[in-house]
Amino acid sequence: MDRYAVFGNPVGHSKSPLIHRCFAEQTAQQLSYDAILAPVDGFADSWQQFVAAGGRGANVTVPFKEVAFALAAKLSDRAKQAGAVNTLYLDDQGILCGDNTDGLGLVADLTRLGVKLGAAQLLLLGAGGASRGVVGPLLAAGVGHIHIANRTPEKAQAIAALFDSRVTASGFADIPQQPWLLVINATSSGLSQQRPDISASHLKSCELAYDMLYDKEPTAFLSWCQQQGVKQCADGLGMLVAQAAESFAIWRGVKPELEPVLEQLTALVKT
Repeated sequence: MDRYAVFGNPVGHSKSPLIHRCFAEQTAQQLSYDAILAPVDGFADSWQQFVAAGGRGANVTVPFKEVAFALAAKLSDRAKQAGAVNTLYLDDQGILCGDNTDGLGLVADLTRLGVKLGAAQLLLLGAGGASRGVVGPLLAAGVGHIHIANRTPEKAQAIAALFDSRVTASGFADIPQQPWLLVINATSSGLSQQRPDISASHLKSCELAYDMLYDKEPTAFLSWCQQQGVKQCADGLGMLVAQAAESFAIWRGVKPELEPVLEQLTALVKT
């Protein structure tokens, strides 16, 4: 039986084993999927041990996405744009390949939520790996303008420089006053129940506020957006399921349906 896993540290909280087992059952695929706690300085050794025991592919989460990027012999264009890998697999020649499905997962979830991405004006908060990994797929989906805002503007500008003029950047205090259709929080502020320090004026035209994090209760960012009258707010649970589906399709050649798994996961996380 082919083996798959998610590598992380910590990893005990990961919902990936449940998600992929649901995908396997839905698509009648025979596989196993586990969570592997790799030492912070021992990801490469853990991966090799996994392959020696029959491992065929894996998801990679914090703090190993950049290490996986360096380990892969072949990288997708998405992975190169992101500078990080969240999906590893061995191809038919046994070559280790790296991909990044985070941006595809975000685009899929925004589409599920009814967002019209074509020519959209999008404000992206944060300039870490989460932001860098989604800019390319958002542009490919037709987004007209992405402005990356970050507490440290230089980090946002560094990401913007990787792309064309459709991507701009600034600090939080210098965000252009434009009608932002989408405002996406890619910072980790929700982990401490904080929110990015931006003006409520940037939400005037916002039709969807999205936080890549998820929890039982709305994040501080989403609660604030609701208070400001934003029509629709969503967290990153749908993105989690959608990026997992993209990984599953890479590994198994079949794309699972998202809704049944998302419903099951929502019931687990939100109750």
